[in-house]
Amino acid sequence: MQIIGSFVVVNKVLSASVPVFLASGIRLFIGALVLNAMLWYKERAFPRLSRRDMLIVFTQSFVGVFLFSFCLLYGLKFTSAVESGIITSTTPAVIGLISLVFFREKLAAHQLTGMALALAGALVINVFGILSGSEWSLSLWGNLLIFGAVIGEAVFMTFGKLLSANLSPLASAALTSTIGFGLFLPVSLVQAAQFEIAAVTPAIWGLLVYTGVGVTVFAVLLLNQAMAQIPAGSSAVFSALMPVSAVVLSYAALHEPIHWYHLVGILFVLAGILSISRKKTSVAGEGQQKPVSL
Repeated sequence: MQIIGSFVVVNKVLSASVPVFLASGIRLFIGALVLNAMLWYKERAFPRLSRRDMLIVFTQSFVGVFLFSFCLLYGLKFTSAVESGIITSTTPAVIGLISLVFFREKLAAHQLTGMALALAGALVINVFGILSGSEWSLSLWGNLLIFGAVIGEAVFMTFGKLLSANLSPLASAALTSTIGFGLFLPVSLVQAAQFEIAAVTPAIWGLLVYTGVGVTVFAVLLLNQAMAQIPAGSSAVFSALMPVSAVVLSYAALHEPIHWYHLVGILFVLAGILSISRKKTSVAGEGQQKPVSL
Protein backbone atom coordinates (compact mmCIF):
# COMPACT_ATOMS: atom_id res chain seq x y z
CA MET A 1 0.00 0.00 0.00
CA GLN A 2 2.94 2.34 0.58
CA ILE A 3 4.19 1.61 -2.95
CA ILE A 4 0.73 2.34 -4.33
CA GLY A 5 0.71 5.61 -2.39
CA SER A 6 4.01 6.54 -4.01
CA PHE A 7 2.36 5.97 -7.42
CA VAL A 8 0.38 9.19 -6.94
CA VAL A 9 3.53 11.20 -6.18
CA VAL A 10 5.55 9.69 -9.04
CA ASN A 11 2.75 10.40 -11.51
CA LYS A 12 2.68 14.02 -10.37
CA VAL A 13 6.29 14.31 -11.58
CA LEU A 14 5.70 12.31 -14.77
CA SER A 15 2.60 14.30 -15.77
CA ALA A 16 4.77 17.44 -15.89
CA SER A 17 7.47 15.83 -18.04
CA VAL A 18 5.91 13.20 -20.32
CA PRO A 19 2.57 13.27 -22.22
CA VAL A 20 -0.11 11.38 -20.33
CA PHE A 21 -0.89 8.69 -22.93
CA LEU A 22 2.78 8.11 -23.69
CA ALA A 23 3.69 7.73 -20.00
CA SER A 24 0.86 5.27 -19.45
CA GLY A 25 1.71 3.36 -22.62
CA ILE A 26 5.34 2.94 -21.55
CA ARG A 27 4.33 1.89 -18.02
CA LEU A 28 1.83 -0.69 -19.21
CA PHE A 29 4.22 -2.01 -21.87
CA ILE A 30 6.82 -2.67 -19.19
CA GLY A 31 4.25 -4.16 -16.82
CA ALA A 32 2.66 -6.37 -19.49
CA LEU A 33 6.06 -7.60 -20.66
CA VAL A 34 7.11 -8.64 -17.16
CA LEU A 35 3.73 -10.11 -16.16
CA ASN A 36 3.37 -12.16 -19.35
CA ALA A 37 6.92 -13.50 -18.94
CA MET A 38 6.09 -14.49 -15.35
CA LEU A 39 2.79 -16.05 -16.46
CA TRP A 40 4.49 -18.18 -19.12
CA TYR A 41 7.23 -19.22 -16.67
CA LYS A 42 4.76 -20.19 -13.94
CA GLU A 43 1.81 -21.63 -15.87
CA ARG A 44 3.48 -22.58 -19.19
CA ALA A 45 0.42 -21.37 -21.09
CA PHE A 46 -1.75 -18.34 -21.67
CA PRO A 47 -5.37 -18.66 -20.48
CA ARG A 48 -8.26 -19.37 -22.82
CA LEU A 49 -11.19 -17.19 -21.86
CA SER A 50 -14.89 -17.66 -22.33
CA ARG A 51 -16.79 -14.83 -24.00
CA ARG A 52 -18.14 -13.80 -20.61
CA ASP A 53 -14.69 -13.63 -19.01
CA MET A 54 -13.30 -11.80 -22.03
CA LEU A 55 -16.04 -9.17 -21.77
CA ILE A 56 -15.38 -8.74 -18.05
CA VAL A 57 -11.61 -8.50 -18.51
CA PHE A 58 -12.03 -5.95 -21.30
CA THR A 59 -14.39 -3.88 -19.15
CA GLN A 60 -11.89 -4.00 -16.30
CA SER A 61 -9.08 -2.97 -18.65
CA PHE A 62 -11.04 -0.09 -20.18
CA VAL A 63 -12.49 1.30 -16.96
CA GLY A 64 -9.93 0.21 -14.34
CA VAL A 65 -6.75 0.62 -16.39
CA PHE A 66 -7.40 3.02 -19.27
CA LEU A 67 -9.86 5.48 -17.69
CA PHE A 68 -8.18 5.10 -14.28
CA SER A 69 -4.79 6.14 -15.67
CA PHE A 70 -6.29 8.89 -17.84
CA CYS A 71 -8.18 10.48 -14.94
CA LEU A 72 -5.30 10.08 -12.49
CA LEU A 73 -2.58 11.59 -14.66
CA TYR A 74 -4.69 14.44 -16.05
CA GLY A 75 -6.12 15.12 -12.60
CA LEU A 76 -2.61 15.48 -11.17
CA LYS A 77 -1.98 18.32 -13.62
CA PHE A 78 -4.58 20.44 -11.83
CA THR A 79 -4.41 19.38 -8.19
CA SER A 80 -1.81 18.48 -5.62
CA ALA A 81 -0.46 15.01 -4.89
CA VAL A 82 -1.50 15.53 -1.26
CA GLU A 83 -5.17 15.96 -2.13
CA SER A 84 -4.99 13.19 -4.76
CA GLY A 85 -3.61 10.73 -2.21
CA ILE A 86 -6.39 11.48 0.23
CA ILE A 87 -9.16 11.31 -2.38
CA THR A 88 -7.95 7.97 -3.77
CA SER A 89 -8.24 6.49 -0.29
CA THR A 90 -12.03 6.75 -0.57
CA THR A 91 -11.89 3.68 -2.86
CA PRO A 92 -13.24 1.23 -0.20
CA ALA A 93 -16.28 3.48 0.31
CA VAL A 94 -16.95 3.72 -3.44
CA ILE A 95 -16.57 -0.06 -3.77
CA GLY A 96 -19.20 -0.46 -1.05
CA LEU A 97 -21.53 1.97 -2.81
CA ILE A 98 -21.18 0.16 -6.17
CA SER A 99 -21.76 -3.18 -4.45
CA LEU A 100 -24.92 -1.77 -2.88
CA VAL A 101 -26.35 -0.17 -6.03
CA PHE A 102 -25.36 -2.62 -8.77
CA PHE A 103 -24.79 -5.93 -6.98
CA ARG A 104 -27.55 -5.50 -4.39
CA GLU A 105 -25.19 -6.53 -1.60
CA LYS A 106 -26.53 -5.81 1.85
CA LEU A 107 -24.35 -3.40 3.81
CA ALA A 108 -24.23 -3.32 7.59
CA ALA A 109 -24.53 -0.11 9.60
CA HIS A 110 -20.76 0.08 10.22
CA GLN A 111 -20.12 -0.17 6.46
CA LEU A 112 -22.59 2.61 5.65
CA THR A 113 -21.04 4.74 8.39
CA GLY A 114 -17.58 4.11 6.98
CA MET A 115 -18.67 5.10 3.48
CA ALA A 116 -20.19 8.31 4.80
CA LEU A 117 -17.05 9.20 6.77
CA ALA A 118 -14.73 8.54 3.81
CA LEU A 119 -16.82 10.63 1.45
CA ALA A 120 -17.08 13.37 4.09
CA GLY A 121 -13.27 13.47 4.18
CA ALA A 122 -13.11 14.10 0.45
CA LEU A 123 -15.84 16.74 0.79
CA VAL A 124 -13.92 18.57 3.54
CA ILE A 125 -10.82 18.80 1.35
CA ASN A 126 -12.71 20.22 -1.60
CA VAL A 127 -15.00 22.62 0.25
CA PHE A 128 -12.25 24.21 2.34
CA GLY A 129 -9.88 24.11 -0.61
CA ILE A 130 -12.40 26.21 -2.57
CA LEU A 131 -12.83 28.65 0.33
CA SER A 132 -9.11 29.12 0.94
CA GLY A 133 -7.52 29.18 -2.52
CA SER A 134 -7.60 31.45 -5.57
CA GLU A 135 -7.03 28.51 -7.92
CA TRP A 136 -9.96 26.60 -6.56
CA SER A 137 -11.61 26.01 -9.95
CA LEU A 138 -8.58 24.17 -11.33
CA SER A 139 -8.10 22.27 -8.07
CA LEU A 140 -11.76 21.21 -8.02
CA TRP A 141 -11.55 20.00 -11.64
CA GLY A 142 -8.41 18.05 -10.81
CA ASN A 143 -10.03 16.52 -7.73
CA LEU A 144 -13.07 15.48 -9.78
CA LEU A 145 -10.77 13.72 -12.25
CA ILE A 146 -9.01 11.96 -9.37
CA PHE A 147 -12.38 10.85 -8.04
CA GLY A 148 -13.14 9.54 -11.53
CA ALA A 149 -10.00 7.41 -11.17
CA VAL A 150 -11.36 6.14 -7.85
CA ILE A 151 -14.60 5.10 -9.55
CA GLY A 152 -12.61 3.30 -12.24
CA GLU A 153 -10.61 1.42 -9.62
CA ALA A 154 -13.78 0.52 -7.71
CA VAL A 155 -15.50 -0.79 -10.86
CA PHE A 156 -12.40 -2.88 -11.60
CA MET A 157 -12.38 -4.46 -8.15
CA THR A 158 -16.12 -5.22 -8.05
CA PHE A 159 -16.16 -6.69 -11.57
CA GLY A 160 -13.30 -8.98 -10.51
CA LYS A 161 -15.86 -10.93 -8.47
CA LEU A 162 -17.54 -11.99 -11.72
CA LEU A 163 -14.50 -13.73 -13.24
CA SER A 164 -14.28 -17.51 -13.37
CA ALA A 165 -12.42 -19.15 -10.50
CA ASN A 166 -10.02 -20.92 -12.88
CA LEU A 167 -8.47 -17.62 -14.00
CA SER A 168 -5.44 -17.02 -11.76
CA PRO A 169 -4.65 -13.56 -10.32
CA LEU A 170 -1.38 -13.52 -12.29
CA ALA A 171 -3.20 -14.30 -15.56
CA SER A 172 -5.82 -11.63 -14.84
CA ALA A 173 -3.12 -9.04 -14.12
CA ALA A 174 -1.24 -9.95 -17.31
CA LEU A 175 -4.39 -9.71 -19.42
CA THR A 176 -5.56 -6.36 -18.07
CA SER A 177 -2.10 -4.84 -18.43
CA THR A 178 -1.81 -6.12 -22.01
CA ILE A 179 -5.26 -4.88 -23.04
CA GLY A 180 -4.63 -1.59 -21.26
CA PHE A 181 -1.41 -1.16 -23.24
CA GLY A 182 -3.32 -1.82 -26.45
CA LEU A 183 -5.90 0.85 -25.55
CA PHE A 184 -3.18 3.45 -24.91
CA LEU A 185 -1.04 2.46 -27.91
CA PRO A 186 -2.65 4.51 -30.75
CA VAL A 187 -2.52 7.88 -28.98
CA SER A 188 0.82 6.96 -27.38
CA LEU A 189 2.34 6.58 -30.86
CA VAL A 190 0.95 9.97 -31.92
CA GLN A 191 2.32 11.65 -28.79
CA ALA A 192 5.67 9.87 -29.21
CA ALA A 193 5.97 11.24 -32.75
CA GLN A 194 5.42 14.78 -31.45
CA PHE A 195 7.58 14.41 -28.34
CA GLU A 196 11.35 14.70 -28.02
CA ILE A 197 12.00 11.34 -26.37
CA ALA A 198 15.77 11.91 -26.47
CA ALA A 199 15.26 14.84 -24.10
CA VAL A 200 13.83 12.60 -21.35
CA THR A 201 16.28 12.55 -18.46
CA PRO A 202 17.58 9.32 -16.86
CA ALA A 203 15.68 10.24 -13.70
CA ILE A 204 12.36 10.35 -15.60
CA TRP A 205 13.16 7.04 -17.31
CA GLY A 206 13.87 5.62 -13.87
CA LEU A 207 10.44 6.75 -12.67
CA LEU A 208 8.78 5.20 -15.74
CA VAL A 209 10.52 1.88 -15.05
CA TYR A 210 9.50 2.17 -11.39
CA THR A 211 5.82 2.58 -12.30
CA GLY A 212 6.04 -0.35 -14.72
CA VAL A 213 7.92 -2.80 -12.51
CA GLY A 214 7.58 -1.47 -8.96
CA VAL A 215 3.91 -0.51 -9.04
CA THR A 216 2.24 -2.41 -11.89
CA VAL A 217 4.04 -5.69 -11.13
CA PHE A 218 5.70 -5.79 -7.71
CA ALA A 219 3.03 -4.02 -5.65
CA VAL A 220 0.26 -6.07 -7.28
CA LEU A 221 2.01 -9.36 -6.58
CA LEU A 222 2.76 -8.36 -2.98
CA LEU A 223 -0.88 -7.40 -2.50
CA ASN A 224 -2.23 -10.64 -3.98
CA GLN A 225 0.18 -12.79 -1.97
CA ALA A 226 -0.70 -11.02 1.27
CA MET A 227 -4.46 -11.07 0.68
CA ALA A 228 -4.29 -14.84 0.20
CA GLN A 229 -2.92 -15.21 3.74
CA ILE A 230 -4.69 -12.60 5.88
CA PRO A 231 -8.41 -11.87 6.43
CA ALA A 232 -10.12 -9.35 4.18
CA GLY A 233 -10.84 -7.09 7.15
CA SER A 234 -7.15 -6.90 8.02
CA SER A 235 -6.15 -6.07 4.44
CA ALA A 236 -8.72 -3.25 4.39
CA VAL A 237 -7.11 -1.72 7.48
CA PHE A 238 -3.71 -1.73 5.75
CA SER A 239 -5.22 0.28 2.87
CA ALA A 240 -5.10 3.22 5.27
CA LEU A 241 -1.35 3.34 4.64
CA MET A 242 -1.90 4.48 1.04
CA PRO A 243 -3.04 8.06 1.75
CA VAL A 244 -0.48 8.38 4.54
CA SER A 245 2.29 7.34 2.14
CA ALA A 246 1.03 9.74 -0.56
CA VAL A 247 0.79 12.70 1.80
CA VAL A 248 4.17 12.13 3.48
CA LEU A 249 5.97 11.64 0.15
CA SER A 250 4.21 14.68 -1.35
CA TYR A 251 5.51 16.80 1.51
CA ALA A 252 9.01 15.25 1.58
CA ALA A 253 9.70 14.87 -2.16
CA LEU A 254 7.54 17.56 -3.79
CA HIS A 255 7.51 20.03 -0.87
CA GLU A 256 3.76 20.45 -1.19
CA PRO A 257 2.11 22.23 1.75
CA ILE A 258 -0.18 20.31 4.07
CA HIS A 259 -3.11 22.38 5.34
CA TRP A 260 -5.29 21.76 8.36
CA TYR A 261 -8.22 20.65 6.21
CA HIS A 262 -5.99 17.97 4.64
CA LEU A 263 -5.36 16.54 8.10
CA VAL A 264 -9.08 16.68 8.95
CA GLY A 265 -9.87 14.96 5.65
CA ILE A 266 -7.32 12.22 6.39
CA LEU A 267 -8.87 11.62 9.81
CA PHE A 268 -12.35 11.28 8.30
CA VAL A 269 -11.09 8.90 5.61
CA LEU A 270 -9.09 6.74 8.04
CA ALA A 271 -12.06 6.61 10.41
CA GLY A 272 -14.21 5.50 7.48
CA ILE A 273 -11.80 2.75 6.46
CA LEU A 274 -11.53 1.47 10.03
CA SER A 275 -15.33 1.50 10.34
CA ILE A 276 -15.77 -0.44 7.08
CA SER A 277 -13.25 -3.09 8.14
CA ARG A 278 -14.33 -3.28 11.80
CA LYS A 279 -16.14 -6.60 11.35
CA LYS A 280 -14.39 -9.46 9.58
CA THR A 281 -16.83 -11.34 7.43
CA SER A 282 -16.34 -14.56 5.55
CA VAL A 283 -16.81 -13.98 1.83
CA ALA A 284 -17.41 -16.82 -0.58
CA GLY A 285 -14.44 -17.19 -2.89
CA GLU A 286 -12.22 -15.03 -0.71
CA GLY A 287 -9.29 -17.34 -1.36
CA GLN A 288 -9.06 -16.16 -4.97
CA GLN A 289 -7.86 -12.59 -4.94
CA LYS A 290 -7.98 -10.37 -8.01
CA PRO A 291 -5.20 -7.91 -8.81
CA VAL A 292 -5.61 -4.19 -8.61
CA SER A 293 -5.77 -2.14 -11.78
CA LEU A 294 -2.60 -0.13 -11.39
